[in-house]
Amino acid sequence: MRVLVTGGAGYIGSHTVALLRARGDFVVVLDSLELGHRQAIGDTPLVVGRTQDQALVGQVIGDHRLDAVIHFAAYKAAGESMRNPAKYFDNNVYGSLCLIEAAQQAGVRRFVFSSTAAVYGTPQSLPVGEDAPLGPENPYGESKLLVERMLRWFDTCHGLRSVALRYFNAAGAALDASNGEDPRCVQNLIPLVMNAATGRAAKVLVFGTDYPTPDGTGIRDYIHVLDLAEAHARALDFLAQHDRSDVFNLGTGKGASVLEVLREARRASSVDIVAENTARRPGDPSAVWADNRKARAVLGWQPRYGLREIVETAWAWNRSHPDGFA
Repeated sequence: MRVLVTGGAGYIGSHTVALLRARGDFVVVLDSLELGHRQAIGDTPLVVGRTQDQALVGQVIGDHRLDAVIHFAAYKAAGESMRNPAKYFDNNVYGSLCLIEAAQQAGVRRFVFSSTAAVYGTPQSLPVGEDAPLGPENPYGESKLLVERMLRWFDTCHGLRSVALRYFNAAGAALDASNGEDPRCVQNLIPLVMNAATGRAAKVLVFGTDYPTPDGTGIRDYIHVLDLAEAHARALDFLAQHDRSDVFNLGTGKGASVLEVLREARRASSVDIVAENTARRPGDPSAVWADNRKARAVLGWQPRYGLREIVETAWAWNRSHPDGFA
């Protein structure tokens, strides 16, 4: 296929770009480089710009005869979204609207959207299926849900078929340690643990040790970035083969606690990572993991990597790239 990947120089986007190119797709990346890195995509054609620039999007699609879009370009820090919701609605919602409209007007009929499990909020039951109630608890999750709803109407009104991929906790790095998450702007547990392992941080804070879980710490579903990339490629294939839109959860279907992550990180790094117990954060559920049966059955996708591989690849990347791509 001929694919525009927005945010393609970012963490998940760049891994997806590498996979698409390896399988023979033609890829053009649109990225502002605010959080992305040119080095992460090698010699892939790059257009520096924003999704809000509809004229630019239309020109790129037309010049390169692109027929599909994978949309990663978004801010993703839930805490920041509570402090600055306007930033998230402007970029994640308005930026997506501009992109969707420009793509539709340029003749694109296949659109893969990087969504999130944050659209569910605190789950009422586990595992979380695609039919679970939707109740975002921060502007970040709300912004992703609004884009999903916009895509549904662009399907109804214009025939723009889309797949929304609701993924859980992305982590890990390339198997050869050539690409990974920027250690300078991380907020999720595994990269924070890696910062402590490399000495960039003095310790890791464990928010809550009194949850109703086997070891008292919160449980999350960690999914390897390479498995996420594979799912985006399979979503493109699904849209090429089926004339309909759909939504899929992407997770391993298994949860890991904070203490389990720390144990794996200490084993992989041989570093006695310092952890400090502190109070729960308001709104943090005790446990979340995905029901991924739909993605397995419909997309033919299944995660290949577990927590051990996630932590080992993250450590290899952080050890060899202490400053990321800087």
